[in-house]
Amino acid sequence: MEIYSLINRLIKYSLKNSLITEDDVMFVRNELMALLQLKDWEDVNEDNYQVPEYPQEILDKICDYAIEQKIIEDGTTDRDIFDTEVMGKFTPFPREVINTFKNLSDDNIKSATDYFYNFSKKTNYIRTERIEKNLYWKSPTEYGDLEITINLSKPEKDPKEIERQKNMPQVNYPKCLLCYENVGFAGTLTHPARQNHRVIPLTLENERWYFQYSPYVYYNEHAIIFCSEHREMKINRDTFSRTLDFVNQFPHYFIGSNADLPIVGGSILSHDHYQGGNHEFPMAKSEIEKEVSFEEYPNIKAGIVKWPMTVLRLKSLDRNELIELSDKILKAWREYSDEEVGVFAYTNSTPHNTITPIARRRGEYFEIDLVLRNNRTDEANPLGIFHPHSEHHNIKKENIGLIEVMGLAVLPGRLKMEMRKIAEFLKDKDFEKKISEDKDCQKHLSWLKAFLNKYPNIKDLSVDKILENILNVEIGLTFSRVLEDAGVFKRDEKGKNAFLKFINHIGGRF
Repeated sequence: MEIYSLINRLIKYSLKNSLITEDDVMFVRNELMALLQLKDWEDVNEDNYQVPEYPQEILDKICDYAIEQKIIEDGTTDRDIFDTEVMGKFTPFPREVINTFKNLSDDNIKSATDYFYNFSKKTNYIRTERIEKNLYWKSPTEYGDLEITINLSKPEKDPKEIERQKNMPQVNYPKCLLCYENVGFAGTLTHPARQNHRVIPLTLENERWYFQYSPYVYYNEHAIIFCSEHREMKINRDTFSRTLDFVNQFPHYFIGSNADLPIVGGSILSHDHYQGGNHEFPMAKSEIEKEVSFEEYPNIKAGIVKWPMTVLRLKSLDRNELIELSDKILKAWREYSDEEVGVFAYTNSTPHNTITPIARRRGEYFEIDLVLRNNRTDEANPLGIFHPHSEHHNIKKENIGLIEVMGLAVLPGRLKMEMRKIAEFLKDKDFEKKISEDKDCQKHLSWLKAFLNKYPNIKDLSVDKILENILNVEIGLTFSRVLEDAGVFKRDEKGKNAFLKFINHIGGRF
């Protein structure tokens, strides 16, 4: 009887959230019966059932049934593929979603994005119950409050799945996670199911693009804007045109791009895309610490941003002027070298300089931040010279992409367990020995020694207070140092002078 009850509950959930209408009920019931290999139907009284906000609890029980009946294997990815197929039965056709979005956007673009974001959560494309597992806090630094999140939402594959994955034939469809072909895709052990995935077509500078939300949602309304064509990411004049066109159409959103070179770039350089959303990052709140003017562009307000990385901010009512100046700065930076501070544009013919751009609206003004990047390596820094340095790898070793550049650290899930163990060890007088002998925590010992003298009464605090008032604070401060590592021109006098020298080179005056 329970499986009939679960089907009814999912139908009630979908009705309440306008994923289906009463006219669809019999159709989706029959679809689920076929999927669950049910040959008969039994009516169940569900009149007093309280519909949940999201469907995951119902879906989990349906997956349990499918495993018991040998319909699917008992694996995390198998469950994800199956429950996505189930929700796909309740997800309206793309044309319906697109028409609703367009009708709402004719009156108010924010109403349209509110609808689409809520829709992406209600269809379980954004797995809200997993996102809520992530830890999040703000950490005060000299650059303002930085945002820290520890990513706990990504499920781990079990060994059986990994072994099955090895034996799967290699396919090239869809070409990547961002391709338009993902809409409605059934999924495999190596590629997520997307039957509940919908995208909105956009025109950016006379070219077809698509708008969707990230299923991982690191910040409010975390959006992805991707090209209809599977082509490599490139930062060029068109980048500035498209990003400013986007914020003209979506004035309540920011948009930015990862850099287009390895090490300083994002994880998917093979598909041209941007990230955006309805969120004000710490960098956007940072003030101008030195104003800059450009004689050729008198209507542009410009300045150096007080930020651990190297950021020049431009602001104007005229987006065409911003495109012109941004392109001029990019072209100059591509060819720029300053041996005194270790900046080289090329090694032989390999380029090293690029830009991470971020655009937003400030009322009627268009604003763009240009973050200078360099991906050079050397013997001492094989992962990157302008990359988290080795003394910070216990906290952050991965590339500094767009989200981190703007002041939100996405840190590995291992830190939750490691920091709690450390907090417990710190209550003991023999904590150094215990930490040095613990395989998970020993990498943190030198990091701890660098700041523990600031907290002489640490043993008097509870484990939770040590975590919240000390370790979380120090993680935030370390993240600010990581961003300084990634800064091309450092925050010392030598680095600041080198930045001014480059600004002079591009025609800027102070």
